[in-house]
Amino acid sequence: MTYIIGMVSQKGGAGKSTIARLFARELTVGGYAVKIADLDTQQKTTVEWAADRAENNIEPDIRAEVYRNVKTALKDTSNFDAYILDGKPHASQETLEIAKASDLIIIPSGQTKDDLRPAVDLANDLADKGVSEDKIAFVLIKTTSESEANAAFEYLAKTDYTVLPNHLPVSTAYGKAHDVGKTVSETSFQSLNEKAESVAQTIINRLAEVAEKEGA
Repeated sequence: MTYIIGMVSQKGGAGKSTIARLFARELTVGGYAVKIADLDTQQKTTVEWAADRAENNIEPDIRAEVYRNVKTALKDTSNFDAYILDGKPHASQETLEIAKASDLIIIPSGQTKDDLRPAVDLANDLADKGVSEDKIAFVLIKTTSESEANAAFEYLAKTDYTVLPNHLPVSTAYGKAHDVGKTVSETSFQSLNEKAESVAQTIINRLAEVAEKEGA
């Protein structure tokens, strides 16, 4: 069985690709066959990052490919244990297609209300269009302090969706890692790597919970 994970957002720069890369790397290290389907044909951010990773001989190798649409991307799912759909922002119809095809939908958000409100609006819109609330989960990223993160967690906790418990802080080290094809769990700082790994683990845990409910 292939698990499909959708990474979606209402705003650009919300952190979809950051989480997609991190999740792909951690699953690959765990022995799973993983691929990222980059659906942003203009930016191609994830595919170009994967090329940088290959050029710099960083292991493990992460598979990524650009797809013009969700339907085409889904034709390749059977070859992988986990398939990550990295959608482009603001694409309402495509975002809905990703959500309906996915076993788990991850919506990343920053800590400010300018980020939180669009994230919640997107979740509500997907739920209104028939996507199960159980499949939607928020991941908090780009946090600046524990107090600010806690305030954001409280805001998201008022919704009907899952809020994953760990968060990813702002760090220049994360940006430098991306620049050379690494993920946010592959920096030079163990504490930052552990924070990133904990975020990935919460997604893995939630995917297992959703899969168990569906199989019950």
